[in-house]
Amino acid sequence: MRAFRLPRVGTVLLLLALTQAAPAIGEEDAVERGEYLVRAGGCFSCHTTAGGQQLAGGRALATPFGTFYSPNITPDPETGIGRWTDAQFLRALREGVRPDGANYFPVFPYPSFTGITDGDVLAIKAYLFSLPAVRQHNRPHDVAFPFSWRFLQTGWKLLFFTPGPFQPAPERSAAYNRGAYLVTALGHCGECHTPRNFLGAVRSDQRLAGTPVGPDGQTVPNITPDPNTGIGKWEKDDLVQLLKTGTTPEQSKVKGAMRETIQDGLKYLSDDDLEAIANYLFAQPAIVHDVVKD
Repeated sequence: MRAFRLPRVGTVLLLLALTQAAPAIGEEDAVERGEYLVRAGGCFSCHTTAGGQQLAGGRALATPFGTFYSPNITPDPETGIGRWTDAQFLRALREGVRPDGANYFPVFPYPSFTGITDGDVLAIKAYLFSLPAVRQHNRPHDVAFPFSWRFLQTGWKLLFFTPGPFQPAPERSAAYNRGAYLVTALGHCGECHTPRNFLGAVRSDQRLAGTPVGPDGQTVPNITPDPNTGIGKWEKDDLVQLLKTGTTPEQSKVKGAMRETIQDGLKYLSDDDLEAIANYLFAQPAIVHDVVKD
């Protein structure tokens, strides 16, 4: 049987078509994955004001140190992140450093985001850069001296920040490690659900045990499996349903920042990922901490 051969010109055209199509498909996959990761990371609720342009920043966050305003993370080259390189984006999430070399304040949860893998960081960037650019200047923070001095964050980092990507526990299952990654890195749950010390660093001995003085002064619940002050009396399916719908086992609705986190992000996650989050949380040490009585 005679072998089938493409004419030389046809071969060249086919090779060109294949090499040009491959990056487009890869880019599309990265953008789609990036949107999922952005929702898992809660970016929409933090970087969008009520009635404002999506991800254009300006959302206020009241803390004991002052009021911080989230930045514009649309790809506008003047007021957003449109000129950022991959390396600058990675450094921001991995090290908490702006493109101009100044430190971010840890109200930006880089102490958790440092655990996000490089591939996921770049997928997030690909999605953000696929969105319409919004020209909106960042609002200056309203933070009193001396907490407004960014260079002081270098000392804060030395005391409280450990950079580096998430390291899975080899003795644990893939599902457990996926839940750990979502909770501790991408979802940064401990940033809201953990009490902080007088310098604003999370208290490792009370991780995920809730606080009466969370973001904007809100009470944030204990999500360790303590049966009396945490979620220990819940079933895992109860927690999955809450993350999907915002409804507790007692049929009440979550409010405040958690409601937004679910509506803008967590409800879009796959059942497998929501179950992984639940499995991880129920595997954590139970901490007795009644945030209502604090």
